[in-house]
Amino acid sequence: MNNTARFLSIAAVAAFAAFGAHADEADGSQFALKFDTNRTRAEVQAEAVVEAKTHNMEPAGSRVVTYQSTADRAAVRAQAAEAVRTGQIPSGEFSAM
Repeated sequence: MNNTARFLSIAAVAAFAAFGAHADEADGSQFALKFDTNRTRAEVQAEAVVEAKTHNMEPAGSRVVTYQSTADRAAVRAQAAEAVRTGQIPSGEFSAM
């Protein structure tokens, strides 16, 4: 079997599978939701204001640790330069040959 015939047969199978996956009602009525609520618009808006004021920007499941450094910028630069000079940290492009 040559490559063209193989490609066309795979494309035909994929098109047939995609057509079957899209079979659905034309109006999308399965997505229509019914809500029966007794809450007023003012109650919902008040709840939204409270949520906006108390919302935590931290991602769910994440613990963000903040750290306030007291190090001097010049001292950190000097330590980094010394580490490069002594070969403790690499500098420039690194080749792993």
